[in-house]
Amino acid sequence: MAIRGYVFDAYGTLFDVHSVVEAGGALTPDPLALSVLWRQKQLEYTWLRSLMGRYEDFWKVTESALRHSVKRLGIAATDAELARLMAAYETLACFPEVPEALARVAGSPRAILSNGAPRMLAAAVASSRLEPLIDHVLSVDLVKIYKPAPAVYALGPSVLGIPAQDLLFVSSNGWDVAGAKAFGYRVAWCNRVGAPAEELGVRADYVVTNLMELPTRE
Repeated sequence: MAIRGYVFDAYGTLFDVHSVVEAGGALTPDPLALSVLWRQKQLEYTWLRSLMGRYEDFWKVTESALRHSVKRLGIAATDAELARLMAAYETLACFPEVPEALARVAGSPRAILSNGAPRMLAAAVASSRLEPLIDHVLSVDLVKIYKPAPAVYALGPSVLGIPAQDLLFVSSNGWDVAGAKAFGYRVAWCNRVGAPAEELGVRADYVVTNLMELPTRE
């Protein structure tokens, strides 16, 4: 069955969330520890807010996760310093192969489907100059709940007008891979770090180490 379109996760898949490490160096001698905890709490807060039915957009969730992380790590930070770290999220670096990989699948619709707030995604796409390579940017803000809720994954087929089984959903996050596969997408897991698959009863159709290895139209 032909791949008729591509739906990409943003954070961790197209954009390197740990590129904020450089900005974190102004606050702590171990900015990687801050970045890792910040990302962990950011995801936890999306899942918890979804379960509680208390949606806030990803910018607010990301800021709350940052504030918790600096307190937990005992880092003294002013509001201005936290604002500078938050600003780094709007200019995250994309992974080196991303532009070429997106160009390689030109001719098929290419969408981003992300937890990110619309302004965050627009800023990241613009910063990496990916506008010509992306046809749709879809945010969970449209449905006011976070991945892996089925309502989020339904946005891809709805907007692209292509059934989920004819779309290739691409993510580097194992839990996101499971959510998309459970919904009905064909799925590629970009396993950059050689992690084991999540034990959630589903498996990716393809496992690649970078986006240049994605299958093209079959």
